[in-house]
Amino acid sequence: MKAISADHPITITPYPQGVRVLLAGEVLAQTRRALALKEGSYPPVLYIPRDDVRMDLFRKTSNATHCPYKGEASYYSALTASKNSENAAWSYEKPFDQMAQIKEYFAFYPNRVDAIETID
Repeated sequence: MKAISADHPITITPYPQGVRVLLAGEVLAQTRRALALKEGSYPPVLYIPRDDVRMDLFRKTSNATHCPYKGEASYYSALTASKNSENAAWSYEKPFDQMAQIKEYFAFYPNRVDAIETID
């Protein structure tokens, strides 16, 4: 595990707007409790609580990656009636202690869903 530092800052803040994730006309997730994770020079990533994700539309895959700051990421494919998207989302189910805020949250690849949109 690498420590968060001035050389590699990571901040997690509540996202001030609602968020909706869509694939093939289906709402995959919708929340007013998203977190914005900003890591280094990367664009912010929105994390949505698992309770606000339509888990019936997801299947866990065998794909996994390791982040030295966050831990092991598990991946999920989105499966709708008319479109499937492999490894569309990831989740840190057992993140390192310094990233405990994102435990049980999902993040989505913008290029593997139709839209990640803000809502009022």
